[in-house]
Amino acid sequence: MTVKVAIAQMNSTVGDLAGNRAKIVDMARRAVEAGADIVLTPELSLVGYPPEDLLLRSAFYAKTQETFAALALDLAQFKDLHVVVGLPVMEEGSDKRYNAAAVLLNGEVLGTYRKHDLPNTTVFDEKRYFSSADRALVFAVKGVRFGVNICEDTWFAHAPARAKEAGAQVLLVPNGSPYHMNKQHLRYETMRRNVCSQGLALVYANLVGGQDELIFDGDSFVMDQDGTMCAQLKHFDEDLQVVSFDGARPLPSALAPALTIEAQVYQALVLGVRDYIGKNGFPGVLIGMSGGVDSALTLAVAVDALGADRVRAVMMPSPYTADISWIDSRDMVGRLNVRYDEISINATFDAFRATLAQEFAGLAEDATEENIQARIRGTMLMALSNKHGSIVLTTGNKSEMAVGYCTLYGDMAGGFAVIKDIAKTLVYRLCAYRNGVSDVIPQRILTRGPSAELRPDQLDQDSLPPYEVLDAIMQMYMEENRPIADIIAAGYPPADVARVTRLIKINEYKRRQSPVGIRVTHRGFGRDWRYPITSKFYE
Repeated sequence: MTVKVAIAQMNSTVGDLAGNRAKIVDMARRAVEAGADIVLTPELSLVGYPPEDLLLRSAFYAKTQETFAALALDLAQFKDLHVVVGLPVMEEGSDKRYNAAAVLLNGEVLGTYRKHDLPNTTVFDEKRYFSSADRALVFAVKGVRFGVNICEDTWFAHAPARAKEAGAQVLLVPNGSPYHMNKQHLRYETMRRNVCSQGLALVYANLVGGQDELIFDGDSFVMDQDGTMCAQLKHFDEDLQVVSFDGARPLPSALAPALTIEAQVYQALVLGVRDYIGKNGFPGVLIGMSGGVDSALTLAVAVDALGADRVRAVMMPSPYTADISWIDSRDMVGRLNVRYDEISINATFDAFRATLAQEFAGLAEDATEENIQARIRGTMLMALSNKHGSIVLTTGNKSEMAVGYCTLYGDMAGGFAVIKDIAKTLVYRLCAYRNGVSDVIPQRILTRGPSAELRPDQLDQDSLPPYEVLDAIMQMYMEENRPIADIIAAGYPPADVARVTRLIKINEYKRRQSPVGIRVTHRGFGRDWRYPITSKFYE
């Protein structure tokens, strides 16, 4: 007998219980129209993921239970439809809290599964909030027995084995699995190793959407008992797909085409900007244009995320701004049709120097004057933000954040750091990808040498190793946690390795004051980077 399972790939919003409830009901309605018997929603779909310290508030659980009860009544209209809903639950008469998934049927709770394996590495902190449970949940639909595991449970063999011991033939897996580059292949390999190898087919329903620095890519899928892919949902977008099972074996269904790394990352940035701005209610964004590659990429992402009418670009030239920076900025904003303004900082810069002339008498100009220019620009952008309500998108990349090639209260001033986790070399690749879709970034921006333009004839490489070298050292040291000796053994100059790793260490204080930004690597300067500011340790 055929059983139809609908995967509801939802974009939940943390704390928007009413909105998330409405989405679940809408997904269920569409699933019923497609003949579904089961609807599987993602991890903590009712409350959004991750709720962080909301999970420590008793009022959060009370409101969740109230909304869950209302949801059960909403779903009762869909006769004999099984809906798996993710939510946190607090054990009655105890302070134990669980990451759970409840199966609703005809307005009643058929059963509730509590997560066994609680991730507590990288961006995850679930042991701070939840207790672990070890009881399987299996229910039958048209003679097929379905078990439930939640996300991390399937990254180990124990919980799937318990489900099989309890009689499961197919494993339903609600997920809140954040994106990083190459994550999907890792998911496939892990599911084949821990689930399919035990003779279980699986339905993997992942969240989609941006939540602060995290991006959930969707990419939900179905595998049969042999590990063969039977269905693949959309990347970085909400989706609903119904997959038919012949007994316990899924039948082939639609497969979303694979994306290149550049396409993945670009779509992740677009989704991150759209959800951060939309979910937090900002009317639009401001971007300081420089004529360089970082602001160009940020502008392209912002327009693709929000539309040109919600994006404003501001060029703030100084005495050191090259003519080509003006020309290329004007060219790009014309291609994208965004509002563009030019506000010179020359008079303001002169006023600062005049005010500080006595204090600086007899001292040569240095980074102080460079930073004053950056801070004037930051002040200008924040003033426009305050007056008009739009949030400032900063344009600093990961390479700069790593070594402190950025100015506190200057180019770091803003509300959301779009390319904070994008190395400089990847910035260029993403620009090339975007121009392959349509030509929006002037070619000269991609070919000229990168410069902060804060002194005459300045180039980034006057102060830093070539970005190909810097990025490779940063990746091995910061992302891969490799020893310094290994990096040198890989062929990188010892002086460059020493310099870059020292700069990473001493600029922690700057990074702590940077805006939250989108994470696309498996280790970004955010939730999964926890180094002390005050430290005398040098490797």
